[in-house]
Amino acid sequence: MMSDKPNLHTKAIEYDQGGTSLRGYFAYDRNMSGARPAVLVFPEWWGVNDYIKQRTEMLAELGYAALATDMYGGGQLAANADEAAGMMNAVLNDMETGTERIRAAYQCLTDQPQADPSRLAAIGYCFGGAMALHAARIGMKLRGVVSFHGALGSFHKPTRGEVKAKILVCHGAEDAMVSDKDVTALRQEMTDAGVDFNVIIYKGAMHGFTSREASLNGKKYGLPIGYDAEADAGSWREMQSFLNEVFS
Repeated sequence: MMSDKPNLHTKAIEYDQGGTSLRGYFAYDRNMSGARPAVLVFPEWWGVNDYIKQRTEMLAELGYAALATDMYGGGQLAANADEAAGMMNAVLNDMETGTERIRAAYQCLTDQPQADPSRLAAIGYCFGGAMALHAARIGMKLRGVVSFHGALGSFHKPTRGEVKAKILVCHGAEDAMVSDKDVTALRQEMTDAGVDFNVIIYKGAMHGFTSREASLNGKKYGLPIGYDAEADAGSWREMQSFLNEVFS
């Protein structure tokens, strides 16, 4: 998918992790000059699909340089839920490699002349929310991290002061895939680590609430996911305020 917005420059971008070729999607406003704040975008378990490309372009329209990250290699996309689960679990079961892919994306973004390496953030959706939070937990130099209906379990328990980023978690009250226990555990973990964090709970919202494809995919694959226009719009507004704050 190429952008139909003439002010945006978009391109597929190749980068490497340990000999594995990764294929991200980079977007920025060509009418702006110089380096600007930049955002890593971690996708849902489907990979860097049109939805994630659209979010990347939306960030570019807000004045950021944005890179959608490839966690699977070769820009692979899942054709169905079983394939997506298999690809995601391959990463989750080898988080050493997963962490290196996160670092490779971070390096790729900082290498772009449009990105200001001193002003970086990360956002993520579902599986990508977990990856964005992991980047914060391991102390990557990020100003802020936003998780949208992300998995909240931890692969690395940060020590006090280890997390550099402020954190915003946007979570659906009716999320059947991320439990209340997970939310409670995250709050405790962040408090113990001395993190500046905020958790916003969206009433009535299910897992996947930002994606217009979620309701259709939920019916198609028998998954408890669904789109919620109010939670989608509200969480995007919260993200904008949050990024304005961390980049100011």
